[in-house]
Amino acid sequence: MPAGSLEKLKVAVLYGADAVYMGTPDLSLRAKSQMSLEQVQEGVAFAHAHGKRAYLTLNLFSHNSDIEKLHDYLAAIRQVKPDGLIVADVGVFQFVKTHAPELELHISTQANVCSWLSVKFWEEIGAKLIVLAREVSFDELKEIREKCPDIKLEAFIHGSMCMTYSGRCLLSNYMAERGANQGSCTNSCRWKYKVHMRLKDGSLKELELTKENRELFEFFLEEEHRAGELMPLEEDDRGSYILNAKDLCLMPKLSEYLALGIDSLKVEGRNRSAYYLAITTRAYRMAIDAWYRDPEHWSPAPYMRELNTIPNRGYSLAFHEGRLTHHAHNYEDTQTLSEWEYAGTITEVRDDCFILEVKNRLEAGDVLEFVPFGAREPMLLRIYEFEDLRNHRTTREEGVHAGAQPLLRIPFAWFHEEKASALRSDFPAYSVVRKERALSDDEWARLALDRSAMKTELGKSGEARYQEKRVALVEARQAEHEGKEFRSPRLGTEGCCGRGCNGCLPFWHDTKYAKARDLLKQKKQGERLSVAEAR
Repeated sequence: MPAGSLEKLKVAVLYGADAVYMGTPDLSLRAKSQMSLEQVQEGVAFAHAHGKRAYLTLNLFSHNSDIEKLHDYLAAIRQVKPDGLIVADVGVFQFVKTHAPELELHISTQANVCSWLSVKFWEEIGAKLIVLAREVSFDELKEIREKCPDIKLEAFIHGSMCMTYSGRCLLSNYMAERGANQGSCTNSCRWKYKVHMRLKDGSLKELELTKENRELFEFFLEEEHRAGELMPLEEDDRGSYILNAKDLCLMPKLSEYLALGIDSLKVEGRNRSAYYLAITTRAYRMAIDAWYRDPEHWSPAPYMRELNTIPNRGYSLAFHEGRLTHHAHNYEDTQTLSEWEYAGTITEVRDDCFILEVKNRLEAGDVLEFVPFGAREPMLLRIYEFEDLRNHRTTREEGVHAGAQPLLRIPFAWFHEEKASALRSDFPAYSVVRKERALSDDEWARLALDRSAMKTELGKSGEARYQEKRVALVEARQAEHEGKEFRSPRLGTEGCCGRGCNGCLPFWHDTKYAKARDLLKQKKQGERLSVAEAR
């Protein structure tokens, strides 16, 4: 798992990562890294104390000005004692091998290793592990494994994708003078682009599409050597996203990678939130463990449900089958989206309460879902009162904003279905909390399209069904509405999902939930009603 900060490193380790990788901003491709050298040292020590591995990145492509820093950097690294050093530049590789021969050298995905021939080269000069390019198909991976049985292979299974070979994009350099290959990519491929027309007098005008004229136009791209092959270019009031890759997600194919005997599975996301780290780590940890327990009956479905609670651009198998399809790109929207969002992180556990650092707005009646490190089910709490220890105020009606950086006191007494001892042991510091997010009609349509695309890639649905979802999204965006229509049954004080959340006044006091309360009594402590039972 990626560790963009010390907090994220600890979250990844505690939620089940076997290894973490990190770097300082100067000599790795981690220009936005929040890790000082002292924090790197603390992070490595933390990982080792938990029996996990820690890798450092030195995967820059060196310029002359970088070389003079290498001696000091290596001296510091040798004190840290990482389990491996991730490099991409052959000169840097040779420098480390000469001046710090005790360090195990791993080859970064930045080296774009796509063949067994390249793997053999790195193996022969001393590399111990190869992080293969995300563009390697599964069939190619099988052949590499067969021809290179004595070196460790690592494959990406989750995270953002580049529009071209990983880190080799020219757009960021051209548009913003920020090098994609220096860890400071601006994601220019995800920007929105407008269509303009040039008049015969040489003037440029933006082509403004309105409700009255939008049906009069269709726009296409035609490539020079594909005369007559017109590729539709669609644009709405948000712009057009012609280069926007979806996020890689190989959970549906995880069993194939495990059966192959791949040595390491890698997740991208050094700039993602601690919530992303926690949920992604937990999902893959549980999925891997479940496969090893019973590979014959393993299914990705429960773990995909977890991954869908992370805001994403839509999931794709990317190059798994060997070539990209149009389902691997999101032409309609660049927003990361989910019906769930990061509510906060438990920063401290006291004798009688949790201390929660808030990450998104909370309102009275919101249901918080506490996500444990292990396989136990998440714990639900409906919250009505906010005692902010940092800003010294208590409120019921107004809720709290993340911008004020509130620290909420969450008393154990509110969890009337739980024992205090279990709360302290099951949800220690660094546990994350999520909540459902209110979505508009067009956002629900976007999620439906994303999931239809994944089903189509997996052969579980057809292209016609996918196109129906695309039309539904376009129609949802064109529909006029005064405000957003919220569909989440767990938001606000007026409804109830019926699943028995801690502190939910409608569930525990309304007569219509009497049968559900009786059913809940038959459950184990901490076990909630399923959606079907709640209905």
